[in-house]
Amino acid sequence: MRQDYTHITVILDRTGSMESIRDDMIGGFNTFLKNQKTEPETATLTLVQFDTQDPYEVIHRFKPIGEVPELNRETYVPRASTPLLDALGRGINDIEKSLTELKEEERPSKVIVIVVTDGQENSSREFRKEQIEKMIREKTEKNAWQFVFLSADLAAIGDAMSVGIHADAVLLFEKSHKGSAGAWASLSKQTSGYR
Repeated sequence: MRQDYTHITVILDRTGSMESIRDDMIGGFNTFLKNQKTEPETATLTLVQFDTQDPYEVIHRFKPIGEVPELNRETYVPRASTPLLDALGRGINDIEKSLTELKEEERPSKVIVIVVTDGQENSSREFRKEQIEKMIREKTEKNAWQFVFLSADLAAIGDAMSVGIHADAVLLFEKSHKGSAGAWASLSKQTSGYR
């Protein structure tokens, strides 16, 4: 494993309720991306967007962070409902598969999974809460993956903790420009510290 290499996966809710903070999500992600590009260590980024029309759309997979383009209003379009558990389950499996395709000496020593949502699970079909809890626990304990959950919904925060995401890795933000900007800034600082 490469000690100087971190892989970051961002699982970004693009359901209809995100429309009111669409520009804030775009700006927050872009600021996070800009900050992470300045870090000296190697990093790759996977960006996934999810909704019921496409529960797991991979926008970038293990792309060198310096090559990841910013989001804009054409590449982030809120719509539909929230299959949060499906997005998380598929995300964990996808990262695992991508890691096995790398030679041992090329694999990142650190993996961060960031989930950004404004609401609760309401439409998953593939994964159940118990499965996700088991997957997160296994990845956290055996592989030292970090899971971070940003949400504008207090009940969704409870959901995150109930599937095993640690309380200090859960950030509640106000559904406003200031709230979103603060959450992304805090996330960037935490990520930089971890890297």
